[in-house]
Amino acid sequence: MRIGRARVVLPPGGFLQATAVAEEALAGLVGEAVSEATSIADLFCGVGTFALRLAERARVRAFDASKEAIAALARAAAAPGLKPVEAAARDLFRRPLLPAELDGCDAVVLDPPRQGAEAQAKALAQSRVPRIVYVSCNPATFARDARLLADGGYRLGRVVPVDQFRYSAHVELVATFAR
Repeated sequence: MRIGRARVVLPPGGFLQATAVAEEALAGLVGEAVSEATSIADLFCGVGTFALRLAERARVRAFDASKEAIAALARAAAAPGLKPVEAAARDLFRRPLLPAELDGCDAVVLDPPRQGAEAQAKALAQSRVPRIVYVSCNPATFARDARLLADGGYRLGRVVPVDQFRYSAHVELVATFAR
């Protein structure tokens, strides 16, 4: 599968967005939101849906619990024309990136599963990262995590819904937060 300039060989059980059109829309919104960043952390990155596209113009540190997804991302990140991508397997529910580990990042992108990213949001709320882009498929857990970020001093900016779940009431969203 092609993601930006890279070609990814999907691992068994690899996660992709529900539709190609919605994935492109989400990637466009995320890319626009971090367009000025030169160092980005992509949390819950999967096979690199965002990381590989972002690496076309910025250095990326990508983290996901799936070792298979991280291996696929690392192989794809060798594509010509990409900035360095550091891909590491890490359970962000049990071991979220701490504020000191995020120093030097201009932006963080996070796209957690339906249960949200409570532990990671708590750690981000204590960080100095100037910009966070949160992609969510669950408005309830997004609201919980957004409250944590707001309580930590982040301001919620633009929120864009993306209707990618055909024939269902579910919606994906892309939200930006800034210090």
